[in-house]
Amino acid sequence: MTTEQKIQEIEDQAAIRKLVDSYAYCADTRNAQGQMSLFTEDTRFEVYYDPKSDMPSQVIINREDLFPVFDNLNTYDTTMHFNGQSTVTITNDHATGITYCMAHHLTKEEGGQKFMVAAIRYYDQFVKKDGKWLFAERKLLVDWIENR
Repeated sequence: MTTEQKIQEIEDQAAIRKLVDSYAYCADTRNAQGQMSLFTEDTRFEVYYDPKSDMPSQVIINREDLFPVFDNLNTYDTTMHFNGQSTVTITNDHATGITYCMAHHLTKEEGGQKFMVAAIRYYDQFVKKDGKWLFAERKLLVDWIENR
């Protein structure tokens, strides 16, 4: 691998991590449109509430249909997504990765508040289009949920 190739790989790794972190930031700032812009137009987004199941609980097959999913975060008073370890394998303008996330959701109610924490793993396929990395596919697996 040449020095230029090594530099490109490092730049691509950093850009993909920024993409993953931007997804969480847009979620926490309730920027559904910004979150949607991180995906290809023909994206595939799957949610698995049972991570052992081969059948997703929800499937979305294009970027425009992501809005209600991301807008649903407005049902919480605040959220905070903490991205943890992440692995990415890059092959030219395509990449795959796994990211772990602890997603905190707070709802204030009369007499107190509800707090929900979800342990999430994202299985991602990325594509580089016009020099920019995007999610081509994102599988969201909920490993467990704790309610307080």
